[in-house]
Amino acid sequence: MTDTIAPSDVPAKARPPLRLHPLALRVMHWTNAVAMIVMILSGWAIYNDEVLFGWLHFPHWMTLGDGPEGALQWHFLAMWVLMANGLAYLVYGLATGRFRRMLLPIRLGEIVAEVRAALAFRLSHDDLTRYNAVQRVLYVAIILIGVLQVLSGLAIWKPVQFSELAVLFYDFQTARLVHFLCMAAIVAFLLVHVALALLVPRTLVAMVTGGPPLPREPAAAPAPAPANPVPMTADPMPTAADAASAGHEAELQPGQSERMQPKPEQSGQSERMEPKAGPPEEMKS
Repeated sequence: MTDTIAPSDVPAKARPPLRLHPLALRVMHWTNAVAMIVMILSGWAIYNDEVLFGWLHFPHWMTLGDGPEGALQWHFLAMWVLMANGLAYLVYGLATGRFRRMLLPIRLGEIVAEVRAALAFRLSHDDLTRYNAVQRVLYVAIILIGVLQVLSGLAIWKPVQFSELAVLFYDFQTARLVHFLCMAAIVAFLLVHVALALLVPRTLVAMVTGGPPLPREPAAAPAPAPANPVPMTADPMPTAADAASAGHEAELQPGQSERMQPKPEQSGQSERMEPKAGPPEEMKS
């Protein structure tokens, strides 16, 4: 039989380093990117069949599906992939604490300072392991927009079966409008996201290779021992020698107390030394 080594017994240097973007996160990221692009291009073809704004039409070369029927098939295929992948991403981010570690906290003062730095082209990208306040706001916002996009899409797809969702968006046309506006917000996010990745290529490379290693959290130190521990030992059983010694001391104690008191003879002698008062002698005639 071979001895097994617990993971806690393996030295930290022997463990594989933690990366900024683990493999599971990278797979979900690129799956989400492909599914989102397919949904956007097919969604534009569906929109052209019944436009919301008369002045807005998407060119045919920018659409996917070669017509509304084919576009719907591509749209539904990408929808299921996006929903499953998005759910896995949410569970992963919450279970591993990545959302809490990378996206929180969000402070208004930091947002204002980062926006001013961005407008002055003074944003720093030295540390890829830390998101600035603007990045945190954008990532949290795109997650919420993605959830709203799914809910509005379900209300459009099955307005009778998902009548509660249709009521949430007031009516069918309002659900279409919300779905379109969420799509526009996602497209704007993708354009900014890709532009920043091209300006700072290290961020794009990190999403392929995993990025820089992260320091592991130090193991919890053991609880300190008390300054002056009191030994908890059982009282020893008395032996025969101890019992004999205790009896001998008990016999000596009465004699010692007697010696401490004055003896009667000594007190009598002191009485005899005192002159006795007798009757006065008679006067001789």
